[in-house]
Amino acid sequence: MARHNMAEIVLCTLNARYIHASFGLRYLKANLGELSAQCEIQEFTLDARPEDVVELILASNPKIVGFGVYIWNVVQTEKVVSLLKVVAPDVIVVLGGPEVSYEYESQPIVVACDYLITGWGETSFASLARDLLSGRSRSAKVIQGEQPKLDAITMPYHLYSDDDIQHRLLYVEASRGCPFKCEFCLSALDKTAWPFDLDEFLLQMALLYERGARHFKFVDRTFNLKIKNSLRILQFFLDRMGDDLFLHFEVIPDHLPEALKSMIQQFPAGSLQFEIGIQTFNPEVQSLISRRQDNDKAKQNLAWIRQHTNAYIHADLIFGLPGEDRGSFARSFDALYALRPHEIQVGILKRLKGSPIIRHTESHELRFNPNPPYSIVANRDISFDDVQTMARFARYWGLIGNSGRFTHSLPLILDVSSSPFERFLMLADAIFELTGQTHKISLLRLFDLVFDIAVSRLSVDAEALKANITLDHRESGLKSIPKCLTGDNITHKSGYSEHQPRRSNSTRQARHR
Repeated sequence: MARHNMAEIVLCTLNARYIHASFGLRYLKANLGELSAQCEIQEFTLDARPEDVVELILASNPKIVGFGVYIWNVVQTEKVVSLLKVVAPDVIVVLGGPEVSYEYESQPIVVACDYLITGWGETSFASLARDLLSGRSRSAKVIQGEQPKLDAITMPYHLYSDDDIQHRLLYVEASRGCPFKCEFCLSALDKTAWPFDLDEFLLQMALLYERGARHFKFVDRTFNLKIKNSLRILQFFLDRMGDDLFLHFEVIPDHLPEALKSMIQQFPAGSLQFEIGIQTFNPEVQSLISRRQDNDKAKQNLAWIRQHTNAYIHADLIFGLPGEDRGSFARSFDALYALRPHEIQVGILKRLKGSPIIRHTESHELRFNPNPPYSIVANRDISFDDVQTMARFARYWGLIGNSGRFTHSLPLILDVSSSPFERFLMLADAIFELTGQTHKISLLRLFDLVFDIAVSRLSVDAEALKANITLDHRESGLKSIPKCLTGDNITHKSGYSEHQPRRSNSTRQARHR
């Protein structure tokens, strides 16, 4: 076993994938002051065995171990924490992160830890660590995190290693917080958005760029809130534009003034990705969940971005919002599809701990899964069966609509003269009926499934679809040819063989994830 250097403090988290470098842990280490040299960051992925994680943590012989806890890793982290407290009960475990900052009283992982810091952690963790390493314990287990002014926080970008720069997404932020109050989001609890000092931020970006960083994922909730700052940041990167530069921003869909449009148009293909949260176009639902959005302006801006820029558009919808039934969601989906974003992320509403959405629990009969990620399972307007159907819809849409594998075939199948939502729903229902699977469907098999269902159940012209699938197959890089292109009979009326050889889905362009 490879041993780490001895570290009195170990900061640890379980990332969804290796490519995701923990931003929060780097902030904590950067703000430890004189203790930073005694701190080590250890990152794992969700598939790591708790025993292995604990072994590697203890190899550094720490006195304090801090864990970043999120909705996607709380189950696995609880196993690590509980095992660590059995194996090394004298090691002090400190928790932080959004999943344990609210409604924490009965959470098993909080019961198992020694201290919990809720909310912002940079200042509070450093203060706690100094006390503990000096032999001063705290009487209160739960510590309300102090929110300092942003100019008092040390930026963490120097803690991205050369390996991080070469192989991982680098998270950066020019601002924190959000002025909007959308009730499904924890940012609804923020009073406003706070910008970092822009000169210092751009200096840090310059240092990262000089070290070879080319992929920057901005985590700002509202990148285009203050247009002067947005323009300076975009100009900074435009001055350094190259074939390998990639920027991801979350933007407000109805706020795109001419100066920003002009700047966006200067970026070449493959360099900009915009994550645009639409969530719903239903004005009554928007009002119910305190979401301010000019739908007409949002549609105009989406259409303009698609038609007049090279930016890649990742747009979000949420199924299960209070007051929205399946018909309303279908209308939002069709309206968004007509605007031709490169991706439509169909999400199922989740009950983030602390989010104000729970105020509708009684009036709209909201029922959520008690297990992470706490997705809605039913409400007054949608049944459990509706949610299950839409969860499959979302999965198949990811495989077919968002994968970039069916760019020629999908428009023909969805036939915009009718409802694209309803047609894809029929396709999704048929795929599940024939396979009983939402995962581990090879791309080769998917070509045949899509072709057969589209022709036999959606009345798509076979020859026209075959021509389009031929183009999609050619661009996929698959060497094996699907049966629909060889002339073999693949109709499912006699039953599709469940023993077809399976191949892994081809990886989509990594820079658009």
